Amino acid sequence: MSLVSNIAARAVAAMNRPPALAGLELLASAVVLLDGEGHIAYANAAAENLLESSLKALSRQKLTAQFLNPDELDHICAQAREHKFSDLRQDLTLERAGRDPLHVHSIVSALDEPADHILIELREHLQHLKLDREERILDQSQVNKELIRNLAHEIKNPLGGIRGAAQLLEMELPALHAVQLREYTQVIIKEADRLQTLVDRLLAPHRRPHIVGDVNIHEVLERVRSLMMAEFPSGLTILRDYDASIPEFRGDKEQLIQTVLNIAHNAAQALASQIEAGGAQIILKTRVARQVTLAKVRYGLALDLHIIDNGPGIAPQIRDRIFYPLVSGREGGSGLGLTLAQTFVQQHMGVIECESRPGYTDFRILLPLP
Repeated sequence: MSLVSNIAARAVAAMNRPPALAGLELLASAVVLLDGEGHIAYANAAAENLLESSLKALSRQKLTAQFLNPDELDHICAQAREHKFSDLRQDLTLERAGRDPLHVHSIVSALDEPADHILIELREHLQHLKLDREERILDQSQVNKELIRNLAHEIKNPLGGIRGAAQLLEMELPALHAVQLREYTQVIIKEADRLQTLVDRLLAPHRRPHIVGDVNIHEVLERVRSLMMAEFPSGLTILRDYDASIPEFRGDKEQLIQTVLNIAHNAAQALASQIEAGGAQIILKTRVARQVTLAKVRYGLALDLHIIDNGPGIAPQIRDRIFYPLVSGREGGSGLGLTLAQTFVQQHMGVIECESRPGYTDFRILLPLP
């Protein structure tokens, strides 16, 4: 029997001893204990996170009821109860309704005590790849921020000189041709102003102070929803799927409003054709994630926020670069909305990631909770 099996056996044998269960709670892999009828008797924090449900809700259900293709898992559990192996290790793909399938490595063991109980350990194949990707994104973001800041300052100084010279030149134009020639000086001045505005937007996250206070994430989402509904009064449905148990946390409310608004506004622009047809939809969803690693730090609880739309998806050629500055999938877009969103999320010690395919785009924001 594996080490995890031994820990679980001791935990079940002494359910009134919290230290025994505490060992399972600290494991990064999901651990589920099934009773003789296949119902979930115990699930650690990692299992709650993996299955996106609490132990209280899961304990009323069979584990196999969570999946659309339970036959293989049922067969393995039946063999375990007949003690045909001490522990069986197998890769499984567990399909779920309305969500991506889970690609896991499973370790299934039968416990001697209590009788007929089965211990299942599930490890996501992509977990370590996800952590590596988050670390790379964080490092790349730091490099991008330094590059943007330095580049913006280098552009800002000569811009002022160009604009000033154009104004002086305009004042010296001969009266005979002033009207015709002023058109050219105005082009210089207006383009200089446009570039100045762009530079100011690039520098905005680094200039504005981080104003920290108590934040209710659902107040943030309701503010964004009201702004979006005012701008798109028809053709766009914004659905709420909130977890009311999420506590308040310390953060910059205005930055978080801007973050969600940037993402939702991008989604609405991508949904232009669906809005005209009346079938556009954005979902604002909140959940609690447990035992999450964010920016190389492990947190017991985290806000799991999703902004989901049913648009055409992000073009494959820019999908890996959407958080880079000046990268936009829309003609005329500045390419700064998602860059600012990522900067604000990282200032809250969180991460932002995206999953996209035709008909489904999900921006996921994870922020630590107290």
